[in-house]
Amino acid sequence: MIGRLFRSRTRRLDKELGQGLWRRAHDRYVRGLDRYHQVLEGIADDAVHNDLVLLGDRLAEQLETVRELCGEAHRAHPGEGMLIPGDAADLHAGLSQAANHLATTAEAVAMVRLGAAERTAVHRRSERVFETLASAEAARVGR
Repeated sequence: MIGRLFRSRTRRLDKELGQGLWRRAHDRYVRGLDRYHQVLEGIADDAVHNDLVLLGDRLAEQLETVRELCGEAHRAHPGEGMLIPGDAADLHAGLSQAANHLATTAEAVAMVRLGAAERTAVHRRSERVFETLASAEAARVGR
């Protein structure tokens, strides 16, 4: 059953985002979210854990925006390659940077988990995710 659901989701994403540039941008964000939540599981302090869960929920809410932006870009520039169309360079840069910042946010969670950082570091890094996604939205293809 799970395999069938996974294949169905994969086919839907293939249709919506293709298998090239825009699908990879989407998937990088998803991997960052997965890492964030995996690392979060090991935090013992309930207050810190709950705070970072709420932040993780806000980051997860942005996935719909990422998917929408990637879908629009794929419809405007369909293809399976990795070449970035000129009029979509700023959009791709914003999506790429958001995924990178999400990965560093997950790293900050790991540092909190190890006791080597405070949760304010996680919040600071997450703000970069939100900022770069706002930049990506401003650079929407077709605006």
